[in-house]
Amino acid sequence: MIDMSHFKHHVFFCTNKRQDGSACCEDHGASALRAYAKQKLKAIGNQIPGKVRINTAGCLDRCAAGPVLVVYPEAVWYSYVDKEDIDEIFESHLKKGKVVERLLVENQS
Repeated sequence: MIDMSHFKHHVFFCTNKRQDGSACCEDHGASALRAYAKQKLKAIGNQIPGKVRINTAGCLDRCAAGPVLVVYPEAVWYSYVDKEDIDEIFESHLKKGKVVERLLVENQS
């Protein structure tokens, strides 16, 4: 039998860089903050219930809200600014299952 729940959460960071100079997540340091999230996960992963995977994504088509990340399976979209925002997502959403309301991208579906 295949284990369909190998990871409890997948966290996708948009790290897209637009060549035409229009707004994109990478303009806001998305790759550096994704790298920070990976390091943080290595440091505290055993404190989070279930396995988590930090992923890189191309354009997630939420450029105006960037930088953005999305947490699955809940499909919760966040906009973040700095390491403190990433820390709050880890502490609240990934550890405790509580959505960080102040970082939500508008028009959640």
